[in-house]
Amino acid sequence: MGHGGGGALSAELVEHLFTPAYGNATLAGLGDSAALTLGGARLAFSTDSYVVRPLFFPGGSIGDLAVNGTVNDLAMSGARPAYLSCAFILEEGVELATVGRVAEAVGAAALAAGVIVATGDTKVVDAGHGDGIYLNTSGIGLIPDGVDIRPQRAVPGDVIIVSGPIGLHGVAIMSVREGLEFGVEITSDTAPLAGLVEAMLAVTPDLHVLRDPTRGGLATSLNEIAAASGTGVALVERTLPVPDAVANACGFLGLDPLYVANEGRLVAFVPRDRADAVLEAMRAHPQGAGAAVIGECVEEHPGMVVARTGLGGTRVVDLPLGEQLPRIC
Repeated sequence: MGHGGGGALSAELVEHLFTPAYGNATLAGLGDSAALTLGGARLAFSTDSYVVRPLFFPGGSIGDLAVNGTVNDLAMSGARPAYLSCAFILEEGVELATVGRVAEAVGAAALAAGVIVATGDTKVVDAGHGDGIYLNTSGIGLIPDGVDIRPQRAVPGDVIIVSGPIGLHGVAIMSVREGLEFGVEITSDTAPLAGLVEAMLAVTPDLHVLRDPTRGGLATSLNEIAAASGTGVALVERTLPVPDAVANACGFLGLDPLYVANEGRLVAFVPRDRADAVLEAMRAHPQGAGAAVIGECVEEHPGMVVARTGLGGTRVVDLPLGEQLPRIC
C-alpha cells in the first residue's frame, strides 16, 4: 500500500521500475501531465486511476474526484483541458443505482469543468476482486504559446503561493471511513482548477511551477519540486492556511497537515516581481479566495524543504515514506 501513497516508496517504484521500462525524454519530465507537440499544437496529456473508499464522501464522490483530478493535472501544465476518457471497472454485484449515481457525478463535473467525456470503457471483475467501482480517466488539453510550466523551472527567489486551506480532502475521507466526528462536518475541497490557472496566466504567462498537492499532501509536492529543480524550499509555518477543524483532527490523530491530501488546491512558484499581482488575481477567483504566500525558493539546502516554526527554529519537511491514509483518491 505504501507504494501507492505518493511518497518515497512511490517515487522509488517510478524511478527504478517504470521509468527504465518506458524510458523516454517525454516521460522523464515527471510532471502532473506530459507536454507534447503534435501537428504543430502543444498538448498536455494525463491519466489517473481512482480507487477512493468510500465512493461517496462529504463534498463529493469518486465521480467528480476523477474528473477534477485529471482536469487539474492538465491545468498544472498551463493547459486548457478539453477532452476526457472515462473507464469504469465494476465489481460483480455492485448495484446499478450506485453506478448510475457515479456516472451522473462524472457528467455533472465534466460540465462544470467545461470538458467533454469523449470516450470510455467498462469492465467487470469477479465479486471479491474489487471494491464496488474503480475509475480511470485520461485527458488532453491545449497549452497556450509562451507557457512553460514544469518543476525544473523553480529558481531561488521564487515566491511560493498555495491557493487555499489545506488538508480538507484527506480529513473528510478519514472522518467518514473511520466514523470519526470532530464537532463540525469537514467537506472535501475537490474542485476543477483550470479557471484559476487561466486567471493566473492572464497576469503573467511566466509561471514557473504549478502542482496540485494530492497524495502525500503539500509536503510531497514541495519535495518533488525541490528535487527536480535542485533548489531549496523555505516555508514559514505560521503562514500555512490550515483550517482549525483540520488542525484539531490532525492533532487528535497525530498527523501533520502538510502530508494530508488535497483535491482542489494548487501550489505555485512565481517570480518575485509578479507574485503580488498573481496573488491578487488568485484571491479574486472563487477557487483561490484563500490564497496565501507560504514561503520562497532559496539557494540554501538544495533539494530540501525546511519549515521555520513558530518558536523561531527550523525543521526538515521530508518526503513521506508512504501515505498516512491510503486510497484517498
